[in-house]
Amino acid sequence: MDDIGSSNTPNNKWKMPLFVFFKDARLVFKLDALSREILGIALPSALAVAADPIASLIDTAFIGHLGPVELAAAGVSIALFNQASRIFIFPLVSITTSFVAEEDTIQRLNTEAVENNLTEKCKAKLSEVMHEDYMHQDIEKGTPKEIMEVPKESMAGSDTNDLVSSSVTSGTKLKDKVGNKKRHIASATTALIFGTILGLLQAAILIFGAKPLLAAMGVKHDSPMLQPAEKYLRLRSFGAPAVLLSLAMQGIFRGFKDTTTPLYVIVTGYAFNVALDPILIFKLKLGLRGAAFSHVLSQYMMAFTLMLILMKKVHLLPPSIKDLQIFRFLKNGGLLLARVVAVTFCMTFAASLAARLGSIPMAAFQPLLQIWLASSLLADGLAVAVQAILACSFTEKDYNKTTAAATRTLQMSFVLGVGLSLAVGVGLYFGAGIFSKNIDVLHLIQIGVPFVAATQPLNSLAFVFDGVNYGASDFAYSAYSLVMVSIVSIATEYFLYKKKQFIGIWIALSIYMVLRMLAGVWRMGTGTGPWRYLRGHTMP
Repeated sequence: MDDIGSSNTPNNKWKMPLFVFFKDARLVFKLDALSREILGIALPSALAVAADPIASLIDTAFIGHLGPVELAAAGVSIALFNQASRIFIFPLVSITTSFVAEEDTIQRLNTEAVENNLTEKCKAKLSEVMHEDYMHQDIEKGTPKEIMEVPKESMAGSDTNDLVSSSVTSGTKLKDKVGNKKRHIASATTALIFGTILGLLQAAILIFGAKPLLAAMGVKHDSPMLQPAEKYLRLRSFGAPAVLLSLAMQGIFRGFKDTTTPLYVIVTGYAFNVALDPILIFKLKLGLRGAAFSHVLSQYMMAFTLMLILMKKVHLLPPSIKDLQIFRFLKNGGLLLARVVAVTFCMTFAASLAARLGSIPMAAFQPLLQIWLASSLLADGLAVAVQAILACSFTEKDYNKTTAAATRTLQMSFVLGVGLSLAVGVGLYFGAGIFSKNIDVLHLIQIGVPFVAATQPLNSLAFVFDGVNYGASDFAYSAYSLVMVSIVSIATEYFLYKKKQFIGIWIALSIYMVLRMLAGVWRMGTGTGPWRYLRGHTMP
């Protein structure tokens, strides 16, 4: 398996592409070169991706001690803020990772081509030097054996050594340009521009439209949740520009296959957030406002730190405005925007249905939803890894590695999902009391535990299939398929909400994840789109 990516020839073995998912399944626990590459990207990314939901979960635990009304108010506001952020930034982060990986790979391949060209010229020059030295030897002074050794002696001469040294130095300088020096990555600059604009737009929409948006979430004008939810949402929205910039920069680092740097910054930022929570909420008696302030301050700290680090790696000003690829971003970003709007509406609609049931059901729904997302998003680390690897491998036309990386990551995600099912089930069964002391809230949480736990393998596969599609630049299929899945799921949510209320919402969300996972299986399993080489078709 270590040399799986050594050939660029499409793999024609899988006449029935559906069986490709079981390819080398016995190696899923083997730490070979491919697994090390995947895990080296995935583990830091998973921790970074899960940091925000975990921090929100800790916020929820602190806020829960203020009372069920405050917990419900924060829950509906956090759901609204997070879904708005996903609408604005998720398409940008996804295409940024792929575009930066592609652009960085093309630069590396061009550099290697130049370096190989220099090496060939060096070899030709060496041959010429050796031939000239040989022709000028005094044949009468040596034996035939000595004559044959003349070229080796000539190679030890100062001129030849200088030539070899020059070639090595040139190659080193070329590698430094790609590895150690600042790079001109136009996609990175474009992502920062869009991140800034979208961050300001999101902040304006949430601040000035807080009341109608909360109403759309099911918070009625006479609800006790309305006033605290409105205040919390507006305060937290001031951090939107920092949130979107931070996520855009994470997408850039992912494109470089560097997920460790963002991890350090994010963990530090959220540790600061968690430390501020009890001080502002309880010590200074700011309540919900304190939770919002601590989150906003930590977001700006993270954005500023990531920007300083990125400025050392990338020239933020491109050589030309034409290099910004604005239309390419808009085209593919528009496709993913349609996808995210559909998915977001599906999730937000579920939260709004829970809010319509009242403060108690919403107080139970919020921690369940946070855990559902936080645990499932651990699989998003694998999605980031496979996206970055596939983007590079498809650019290199290394189809053996694209197949191996996709199948191995999907197998890992299933194993991860099974482990998460056990951890979430046991953790929620014994630890639900940290979210609320209200007996009615705890009862509803216990009802939702089986659904949150049982869907973990499905969630993990669904997230990783997203990474597979993005890495293959299959943005159109990802968008259209998820729009169809969301339409069916929204109708299912409403129907089951009417029939089963709280438990009906979780049954519908489980159906949604089944359909989302099957949409991913269909594309690669049928060998269509960028995967048609699995059926022996020639790729362009």
